[in-house]
Amino acid sequence: MKTKEVLADLKSRFPNEPEYHQAVEEVLTSIEDVYNQHPEFERVNLIERLCMPDRVFMFRVSWVDDKGRVRNNMAYRVQHNNAIGPYKGGIRFHSSVNLSILKFLAFEQTFKNSLTTLAMGGAKGGSDFSPKGKSDMEIMRFCQAYIAELWRHIGADTDVPAGDIGVGAREVGYMYGYYKKMAREFTGTFTGKGLTFGGSLIRPEATGYGNCYFLLNMLATRGIDIRGKRVAISGSGNVANFTAQKIIELGAKVVSMSDSQGCIIAPDGLTKEQFDYIFELKTYWRGRLSEVTDKFPELEYHAGQRPWKLVKCDIAMPSATQNELDGDDADALLAGGCIAVSEGANMPSTPEAVHKFVGARILYAPGKAANAGGVATSGLEMAQNSQKLSWSAAEVDSKLRDIMKAIHEQCVEYGRQDDGYINYVRGANVAGFMKVAEAMMAQGVL
Repeated sequence: MKTKEVLADLKSRFPNEPEYHQAVEEVLTSIEDVYNQHPEFERVNLIERLCMPDRVFMFRVSWVDDKGRVRNNMAYRVQHNNAIGPYKGGIRFHSSVNLSILKFLAFEQTFKNSLTTLAMGGAKGGSDFSPKGKSDMEIMRFCQAYIAELWRHIGADTDVPAGDIGVGAREVGYMYGYYKKMAREFTGTFTGKGLTFGGSLIRPEATGYGNCYFLLNMLATRGIDIRGKRVAISGSGNVANFTAQKIIELGAKVVSMSDSQGCIIAPDGLTKEQFDYIFELKTYWRGRLSEVTDKFPELEYHAGQRPWKLVKCDIAMPSATQNELDGDDADALLAGGCIAVSEGANMPSTPEAVHKFVGARILYAPGKAANAGGVATSGLEMAQNSQKLSWSAAEVDSKLRDIMKAIHEQCVEYGRQDDGYINYVRGANVAGFMKVAEAMMAQGVL
């Protein structure tokens, strides 16, 4: 395999899909030498099959708003690979959603799920519908219309969706309810469900908590204590909020959070009172961070900016969206003394930023490893549903810690270089790839 040739072919077949191309290039660059040690892979053109999704469902969703007007959105489900288990991946409702973004996410999900040690393939879905500004009834009608088209193609042993950006417990509940009505079955077809109908404790917290557990494993390789460290976090959604909650619990200082309109800077670290207010504002009131300084004027609000150039930190945890941290941001973080970056979002760092982090030999964890706690706990929810059991929060949290430790160990095994530096990008990509590749080889050309 030659990465440039494979990538050029994919770009010619699938033009105007930059996020998808970026994700493929990042993985292929890491695994090229390992792939070429296995001529049996090349004989069956495994890499091309692995890069292209098994199937893509693309459809129009028509729904009626509260004023009686018919509205239309595009919607998708990308089932990328099910070599090691049923398709598994979230559903995203956001105005930015397009096929390129979902193909990148489904591709990444395949390797992320492989790393968890659980039997889950990779998928992703969503729509350019945005829940912001919509009533509960409008959101319910849209969710039902989305599932009316998709329900035939998902199932507990086929494809198990979950939440993502714009899709929380409310949206999952509406979609699962309609799926249950159409399929006439009560199974674990969705994860992230409410606790009263098959959901798992710790699932809302899992991505953020898991990122923190992975970070602790990384820091331990250099004997670094997280207590007292300054941590810059982007985002203020589910992942960022629970990341911040756990970071404060661990004794570190959260010095920033952000949303799509700007960021909050807390030079001395957020107090528990300040964080609790932000958590409630973003989780229950659906407010904006610009409102925080009305109550806490000692905090700084910077409209239209991200935190990376505005505050010095020891650790950065980008937890908002893809490509939010670029090369200039990386320079600013490194100049400010940043020693570790652990990604809570999917591919939040641009290739230039990743290159600078790895080149500077700091601890850098890509999202497919560091943020795998969410889908890992979704896998635990699937297991509980299959057994018709509900585990305690302590049990789930303990299993989550073990899974994140196992993911870290895989990254170290495949990512340790001759000079002792652990390249977590290479480690995560090679570990995730090899498991999927071996499963594909064993099952023949499908």
